[in-house]
Amino acid sequence: MRPAAFVALTALTGLVLAACAGSGDGADSTDSDGPTVVAAFYPLAYAAERIGGDQIFVVDLTPPGAEPHDLELSPSQVAQIAEADLVLYIPGLQPAIDEAITQVASDHALDVTAQIPLLPAEEHIEDGDEHADEELSGDPHVWLNPLNMSIIGQEIRDRLSAIDKTGADAFASGSAELDASMAALNTEWLVGTATCRSRDLVVSHEAFAYLAAQYNFVQVGIAGISPEAEPSPARLADIADFVRANDVTTIYYETLVDPKVAQTVAEETGAATAVLDPIEGLAEGSTQDYVTLMQANLAAVQAGQGCA
Repeated sequence: MRPAAFVALTALTGLVLAACAGSGDGADSTDSDGPTVVAAFYPLAYAAERIGGDQIFVVDLTPPGAEPHDLELSPSQVAQIAEADLVLYIPGLQPAIDEAITQVASDHALDVTAQIPLLPAEEHIEDGDEHADEELSGDPHVWLNPLNMSIIGQEIRDRLSAIDKTGADAFASGSAELDASMAALNTEWLVGTATCRSRDLVVSHEAFAYLAAQYNFVQVGIAGISPEAEPSPARLADIADFVRANDVTTIYYETLVDPKVAQTVAEETGAATAVLDPIEGLAEGSTQDYVTLMQANLAAVQAGQGCA
């Protein structure tokens, strides 16, 4: 969102505070009278819900079926950010939310990556690409390593305990349960990918660096960090050559992004395609959650990488 438009938008905040106190554009998880937590997108909402349970009220700003990178904020969502007890976000992932936090929430926002060592963000940007001015301090897709989700949960636990001391025991219990769940999921992935024939993970865009690093794969992205960025013909040719040279049999595409890039490489090389979900959001009508989506990703990788 452009700064001038955002300033005009935030000027409306006072008019909509009452209206959005009990409702909003994001998904509301509970009717709790406890702290209100606004999450930028699904994985952060999931972590908050696991930590806070019915002790908190969680709003997910990114609705099901929406691509988080493209999120634009309505006046009521800006008001929700302003009035929240805690706002959870990842800098650089959603520019509109970064700007909203600077304007109205710098004193109650939590960068959930602050305690996570970031991997470098490596873009494949062509001259004149509209994303060329975007600078990231690191790859923001930290949640695709379950152990990072535990760290995120611990950060949320600590902030919530400072906000609502009476709920500290419940938040500690929720954090412990999340830790156990993520440790089990990590073990499931370690065991399930230990004997894969191919360690080259060819994906439509580079959202899987943390997953690849944790489970001994090499991520090969057709496009870079931004899913909207179009790879050049030269990049597509390089990837096709890589696929042939390394006997890659599966090209992975995502649930919320057009699969045409992956399909183009697959058609050129004779490879199959499969879904590998970056879990940036839920599909409309989905009944899955972070754990079941990661388990579905594991099954896709086991099939696509020849894991015995």
